Amino acid sequence: MIDVKVFKVGVLATNSYLITDSETGKAAVIDPGFADKRLTAALEELEDGALEYILLTHGHFDHIGAVSEYAARFGAKVVISALDAPFLSDNSLNLSGRLFRGIEPMQADVTLNDNDTVSLGSTTLRFILTPGHTCGSGCYVSEEDRIIFSGDTLFYRSVGRTDFATSDPEAMLSSLHKLMSLQGDYRVLPGHDIETSISEERMYNPYL
Repeated sequence: MIDVKVFKVGVLATNSYLITDSETGKAAVIDPGFADKRLTAALEELEDGALEYILLTHGHFDHIGAVSEYAARFGAKVVISALDAPFLSDNSLNLSGRLFRGIEPMQADVTLNDNDTVSLGSTTLRFILTPGHTCGSGCYVSEEDRIIFSGDTLFYRSVGRTDFATSDPEAMLSSLHKLMSLQGDYRVLPGHDIETSISEERMYNPYL
């Protein structure tokens, strides 16, 4: 089981999630787009070495902006899909060059493919590749907790934009149907806006 804390960070109000395995205290931060003081304080409260991973749903700047700082400070491993790994060192792909000087290039420690898993203490997170917003966008799923961290793939009654480099509207539709095909219901914690659920989106998402 995991404990989940959400922090809205940066000018685009990115949802960054601090997840902690309740049995072992091992932790991960999902999509730390900016070095928000509240998120930083929460990370500082963890036991030394407890932050094992920085899990990224995709490589856009508003989801990776604080990765270098947190990885260096807390010794966490950077995890992203193999397809989006190039975004970490290419400011044209991660879009950071559009708004400011760009993000200092970095490298992933772990790259994931569809259905790969990440172990966080006694918790297993499954990575589901959901291209559309970017070529390597993905979701992290806790089957035990019935939670999906959906990044910018699935929002409350909406979906992520598909007009960026490597975006693909047709792939987005396929990814949405892939998520909707999951059995039962899941709590959906997206990269922006409010949380939703798979049952809510099956009924009301206009893109389905």
